[in-house]
Amino acid sequence: MNTFVVGSTGFLGYFAVRELLARGHNVRSISLHPAPPELSFPSSVELVLGDLNATPDDTLREMLHGMDGLIFAAGLDDRVVPKAPAYPKFYEANVAATRRLIRLGKEAGIKKAIVFSSYFVTCHRRWPELRLPEHHPYIRSRVEQISEALEEAGDEMAVSFLMLPYIFGSLPGKTPLWKPLIGYLNSILPWAFYPAGGSAMVTANEVGRAAVRALEVGRSGEEWPIASDNLTWVEFLGRIGKILGKPKRVITLPNWLLKPAMAGVELGYKFKGKESGLSMVPFVDLQTRNAFLDTEYSRTLLGYEKGNLDQALADTVKACLLTGS
Repeated sequence: MNTFVVGSTGFLGYFAVRELLARGHNVRSISLHPAPPELSFPSSVELVLGDLNATPDDTLREMLHGMDGLIFAAGLDDRVVPKAPAYPKFYEANVAATRRLIRLGKEAGIKKAIVFSSYFVTCHRRWPELRLPEHHPYIRSRVEQISEALEEAGDEMAVSFLMLPYIFGSLPGKTPLWKPLIGYLNSILPWAFYPAGGSAMVTANEVGRAAVRALEVGRSGEEWPIASDNLTWVEFLGRIGKILGKPKRVITLPNWLLKPAMAGVELGYKFKGKESGLSMVPFVDLQTRNAFLDTEYSRTLLGYEKGNLDQALADTVKACLLTGS
């Protein structure tokens, strides 16, 4: 297929492009930043540097012309802490941008699309009592991204979504978001304090493979859970400690102790006129659950290879240690 990728030089977009090329597809893309010097796309990849949201409709429509499918691997993630109120920023980057891309894609004749979403939406569907979209601007944007994308696509385009948990792996020239945690676990202290609970985790390689298979299959409205393994936080920290050669005793902090600390973080944001995409106090109730995903469902239906989480963790640790402070 001729495939258009948004965010091709980003962490996940790069792995999607690599898999597309490996499976014989052609790639045209737009990305806000150039690829790191350590990476080079083949000359066959048509790369335009620019801001998707600042690109005029006519220009973007022309870029989409002749494409069979598209992958949206961009948007605003939960680490961003914008000026308050936060939701308009997340809506613009995640909801409005996706809807506009699908609208223009339909006009250009594209029939299939994949949107990188978040497993927080899966958590919302599993635990509605947590009222996640109500508390968290980021999660609200991801829920509305799905509904508005499907509404815009109608019967003219098959749009499905990758429900992505915490992601591991490395990309030359990029500092993993896990660097602060790796620094904490690399200290001389014999113990580590952390919340209860656990999470699904996935390798960047597996995300790339899943995205391309899902695009090829083209099942409209499907929410694909993508996970290499499910680990409790204690298990996760144990694996990181083993890689570092500094195993630590993990002391699990109770929720009643975590919430006042998180309230202090929120107060700091408020004083700066900012608001997090994840409201820190109610997020404790989600972070301390076992937010696990079915690791076989998507892999069985799409037929892609499972990611090696241990290798991805090792790559992440190495990249964190190699980059400066």
